[in-house]
Amino acid sequence: MITGSTARAQPLSWTRALREAFRDLDELLRFLGLSRAQVAADPRAAATFPLLVPRGFAARMRHGDPRDPLLRQVLPLADELPARAGFVADPVQDLAYARSPGLIHKYAGRVLLITTGSCAVHCRYCFRREFPYAEELAAREDWREAVATIAADPGIEEVILSGGDPLSLATHKLDALTLQLATLPQLRRLRIHTRWPVVLPERIDSEFQAWLRRLPWPTLMVIHANHPAELDDQVAAALARVRDAGVTLLNQSVLLRGVNDAADPLIALSQRLSELGVLPYYLNLLDPVIGSAHFRVGLRQARALVAAMRDRLPGYLVPRLVRDVPGKGSKTVLS
Repeated sequence: MITGSTARAQPLSWTRALREAFRDLDELLRFLGLSRAQVAADPRAAATFPLLVPRGFAARMRHGDPRDPLLRQVLPLADELPARAGFVADPVQDLAYARSPGLIHKYAGRVLLITTGSCAVHCRYCFRREFPYAEELAAREDWREAVATIAADPGIEEVILSGGDPLSLATHKLDALTLQLATLPQLRRLRIHTRWPVVLPERIDSEFQAWLRRLPWPTLMVIHANHPAELDDQVAAALARVRDAGVTLLNQSVLLRGVNDAADPLIALSQRLSELGVLPYYLNLLDPVIGSAHFRVGLRQARALVAAMRDRLPGYLVPRLVRDVPGKGSKTVLS
């Protein structure tokens, strides 16, 4: 087991690293030198949405700091338990746009494939924390229904692999899926939305990199980092392997109270992403999913933060402030 920030002589396989992830609240707190009382942790919140934190991600947290911004993203709190007006199970109404199990068609020209319900980390603000994955997975019958639905619509030019997190699938399963998608002549791009390279960079191994190189389309990977402390040297190396495979890297963040709701961390995040060859893409307002109200940042403050970023950064390093408004044909740009 990893203790503290001790490095291993040999890197872990990603499957072993996931098996060794923290799943027990008290074990995680002991690792960080904290108590439940110090952080207002509540195991009842973990009972409804289980804790899952890779040890490498936990090692980037500040020992003994109950306000660490990485810890706050994954810590089950009593704040999650009260019902809050406007916070619902499906805040972006994905299910209203399902074309077949696990295939969501909200925006013109592109569809989203729910590849799996699994992730490498359980972020407490996740807008799909209440998603009915058991009924809504595109992997049924080896993807055939989803692929047939896409094939029947020549207007679909881009497939977005999502979840859960698509990198939770073994690489040979991703390969089986993309081999089927490669039979569709209308597809012009593939997009992969993932948090794995950030929270468990071991996933970007040689087999995965080889799969990326075999893909027949221009491929974009949209990673998810909210704070510069998430982007350590291991993450940098993983992202370099992705870039080396010819993949364009973008980042999307969620604006979260107590995590990145100040100009300095947002600016530092954009600067670090630039160093790693990743373009800041979206800064999302929180989707109001059940249990996440304590993360909400208001629109006025959000716009002020983006204005501060614009004052101190070149325009290409300022992400677009957006909100997912159900029924709209695209993300709604707010700044």
